[in-house]
Amino acid sequence: MGGWATCGKNGITVKHSRIHARLNYYWVKYTKESRQGGEVYVELPCRTKNQGRRPDVSYLTAELLQQFGDAPALPQSPPLIAEIASPNDSAEDLFAKADQYLESGCEEVWLVFPEARRVLIITNNQRLAFDAGDAVSTQLLLRVFSVSVDELLA
Repeated sequence: MGGWATCGKNGITVKHSRIHARLNYYWVKYTKESRQGGEVYVELPCRTKNQGRRPDVSYLTAELLQQFGDAPALPQSPPLIAEIASPNDSAEDLFAKADQYLESGCEEVWLVFPEARRVLIITNNQRLAFDAGDAVSTQLLLRVFSVSVDELLA
């Protein structure tokens, strides 16, 4: 393959893509089984106060779907967002992106670091770290959703 280490958007790897798909699957399955409603999206176009973004995985409540379901882009950040770090992402850039999301209507951001085997959850009031062997749980949305870090990052 001509020396390609990565391809596509920001150096996304096979591992990154697998985790992205897996988290999307888990959140969709949970919203259906719990009957909580809302929708899970991949790369949903949205606006922060600074610029347009496409979070890796996001969740919209039923209320936001009713209000903006046919819009070309969400005029704010979704309430729950996950960003999966690719090899080209710096932690500093991901934290800045999380801050932008939180300033623009997001309530909870998951930063997933596959190589470090760690998931950080950031809200306006707390920062939580989950490592291999831990179960990571949503804090404010998707009532009591939980998955093991090992299963998510396998």
